[in-house]
Amino acid sequence: MSERFAQGVALTLVAVLVWGAQFPIAKSAFAAVDPYHVSALRYGLATLALVPLVAWHEGPTVLRYYGRLWPASLLGVIGMTASPLLVFTGLALTRAEHAAIIVSLQPSMTAVVNWRVRGRRPANFTLGCMLVAFAGVVLVVTKGDPALGMSRREVAGDALVLLGAMCWVVYTLGTESFRGWSALKFTILTLIPGSVGLALAAALAVPFGLAHVPTWPEVASVGAELAFLAVGGVLLAMICWNAGTRRIGALNSMLLLNLVPIVTFSMRFLQGQRFLPVELAGAALVVGALAANNLRLRRRYAHGAPG
Repeated sequence: MSERFAQGVALTLVAVLVWGAQFPIAKSAFAAVDPYHVSALRYGLATLALVPLVAWHEGPTVLRYYGRLWPASLLGVIGMTASPLLVFTGLALTRAEHAAIIVSLQPSMTAVVNWRVRGRRPANFTLGCMLVAFAGVVLVVTKGDPALGMSRREVAGDALVLLGAMCWVVYTLGTESFRGWSALKFTILTLIPGSVGLALAAALAVPFGLAHVPTWPEVASVGAELAFLAVGGVLLAMICWNAGTRRIGALNSMLLLNLVPIVTFSMRFLQGQRFLPVELAGAALVVGALAANNLRLRRRYAHGAPG
């Protein structure tokens, strides 16, 4: 293993560990601060830190939209406002492990959207892996018995997380329309309107009784969680992910991304959550199916074969 590849694996693993841990950590933060303000604070702080960093790295012109303000802002609202807000609002209603498992299906969702919208049919092996992963999600969410496993609150929460994951798929596919922009430029120019959108959403949620403006003691009581979600979950993880992916490639990064549910389940176990065998089996199906598909794609890519 080359030094560059080893560095890429290490950087990518940092991002994966942070993303896997953020669901249980965010869930605990909701005890003091609602999901609207957690999301707004998280992305707002990350944006304030990232703007000068990106401008220093790529020059001040990186902050110019060059006539693409509205399409970039629309994608920013979809990916950086709607997606995290729906996922965190759903997380407040359901369990952290549910959210991690559902979000892990995003590569499969992307394949389905590409098929339906662009006619890019996935290979039969990929379709089979998607079905196995979906079956695993059903096992985790229902604990093997749809009549027993879920409350209406959890059903609503899981549905919101699913919608948030779908928004991120739309955002990800939208990157193809900005091929002339670097990854950092696209990220920051969609993050800025996304953060503004989260602030507006939090402000609008207050008069409707969906949220309340947190007091300073409330914010301070979960200061460590907010710092982790902002600095770790957005700033550090994003930089590590981009840097790692450049070193080891997207397919290898996606393989490591399959570890996110494992990290979440491990943290929940350390927090005292105990899982039924059927839940663990379902999680194993999800991770195994997604990993198998990724390994298959890597082999086909190495041999120059399509999909």
